[in-house]
Amino acid sequence: QVQLVESGGGLVQAGGSLRLSCAASGRTFSRYYMGWFRQAPGKEREFVAVISWNYGSTYYADSVKGRFTISRDTANNTVWLQMNSLKPEDTAVYFCAAKGPGSASRIDQDFASWGQGTQVTVSS
Repeated sequence: QVQLVESGGGLVQAGGSLRLSCAASGRTFSRYYMGWFRQAPGKEREFVAVISWNYGSTYYADSVKGRFTISRDTANNTVWLQMNSLKPEDTAVYFCAAKGPGSASRIDQDFASWGQGTQVTVSS
């Protein structure tokens, strides 16, 4: 059973940076896709970024492109989300998610496994 545990959230001022981590366990993740999603209060969960486990290819939401970077360490089963130039509108609970083999996706229903989330709050 896949387990995903996020960490690294917190309170930061606008313009600051945070690095989120996702520790993945429970299986080998070859050919998987690992994604980050976020959900702000009163809003639907939205796609942030996704990475191919095998090839490291990445895709980003337009709202974070150029500011956020997703990466992975296949030896230690860890996925990171480096967030720079944070804005108050980035405030949300951030979730790590895993999708099985196939193709990359920005749709949360395509991801079968989810972490518990970590809160990111950006003050103005």
